[in-house]
Amino acid sequence: MNPKTVLKYASDQGAKFVSVRFTDLPGSWQHLTFPIGELGEETFEEGFGFDGSSIRGWAAIHESDMLLVPDASRYWIDPFAEQPTLCLIGNAVDPITKEGYAFDPRSVAVRAESYLKFTGLADTAYFGPEAEFFVFDSVKFNNEPQSAGFTIDSDEAHWNSGRNANEFSGSNLGYRIRAKEGYVPCPPTDSLSDLRSEISLTLGKCGINVECHHHEVATAGQCEIDFRYSTLLGTADNLQMFKYVVRNTAYQYGKAATFMPKPLYGDNGSGMHCHQSLWKGDKPLFAGDGYAGLSEMARYYIGGLLKHAAAVVAFAAPTTNSYKRLVPGFEAPVNLAYSARNRSAAIRIPMFSTKPKLKRLEFRPPDPSCNAYLAFSAMLLAGLDGVQNRIDPGEPLEKDIYDLSPEELKDVPTLPGSLDDSLKALEADHDFLLKGDVFSPQLIERWITYKREKEIQPLRMRPHPFEFGMYFDI
Repeated sequence: MNPKTVLKYASDQGAKFVSVRFTDLPGSWQHLTFPIGELGEETFEEGFGFDGSSIRGWAAIHESDMLLVPDASRYWIDPFAEQPTLCLIGNAVDPITKEGYAFDPRSVAVRAESYLKFTGLADTAYFGPEAEFFVFDSVKFNNEPQSAGFTIDSDEAHWNSGRNANEFSGSNLGYRIRAKEGYVPCPPTDSLSDLRSEISLTLGKCGINVECHHHEVATAGQCEIDFRYSTLLGTADNLQMFKYVVRNTAYQYGKAATFMPKPLYGDNGSGMHCHQSLWKGDKPLFAGDGYAGLSEMARYYIGGLLKHAAAVVAFAAPTTNSYKRLVPGFEAPVNLAYSARNRSAAIRIPMFSTKPKLKRLEFRPPDPSCNAYLAFSAMLLAGLDGVQNRIDPGEPLEKDIYDLSPEELKDVPTLPGSLDDSLKALEADHDFLLKGDVFSPQLIERWITYKREKEIQPLRMRPHPFEFGMYFDI
């Protein structure tokens, strides 16, 4: 695609504005909106000037001037804007050097794809995430010095507060999902099927091909909508668009969607299993005659992922809340092993098909709170380090991990138990991320500092509501 194609599309659609999207360091979309007359062919080279000093994790005040350069390969009409609005994804560029801004997450993904080609090992990395999310009917929370707490309400849950579940009778009719029994029921128990269909159709209008949608295991409003895999950068872009469409469609239905990995105590959290494979031209490189139909390259890629997993999850499971999902003994993929069918392993090799082009790995620890540009890039670099250094992943683990005795489990390494521990692992093991200048030492340091100062320390200093129950009368 080229600027002329984008401008013609905007004209054909009657666009009056252009919204240019970019991603802050934690992973949220931001945007600037301009009258459509401000967009010309030259804009795709010169960009729009903007102030980056107030973006989370970005520039200091003395280096705030920045350019936002639109990418002509991604464009669509915003399905939620009242006025016809063309949407573009932009790259933040340093106005002096004209290079990608050091802390722009999307520039990391661009460099990761360039480095992959530079290695000569492959030319394309495909990623396919399964980003689960919750849809609630009401969410309230407060964090004051003298008060803290949250309340969630869901029409689907047996703990709902009595909201009307039926528009015709004005009463609750008893169809409720039991705890941990929410996987793929039919309506009326699954009350969100129409919402997911609406989301799927809207995603299609934005250029994202949905393959399946269904209710997930958790009690109240947990959903999954699977969309077709793409390149590392393309899938990261799609995931940002996916979150935007999910949130806004739910909002139009009078509901709230969240990608927070563990909003409910005692029920399943939301993961984002990441399917990935390497290709060269039209040849899939992970298919072979080894274990589970894997090639030698795929085994070494697994070796790299397992070796560096503790550091990778600092990006792939990047919130304090992530580790309320990644808890040993609760079917969470915290054990660093691989298996063809065992879903309790950190890496699974799907066996739905024997076709070489469908051979892939599924890395299960990530969750949808991650910044996909950084998380996908970290996974790719870990896997490539395994291939380059021929890291043997050891033998697969075919037994159910949760049936193993402590003696059998003692030699199976596990993921860090907290975000703080993951950041420590990243500090100790990040040389593999610096290859090809994909990540910079400055970005890694900024990430670690941001997470500790803005997330870990504020949470550590706050009394928890549960502590009152445990300790008030001590």
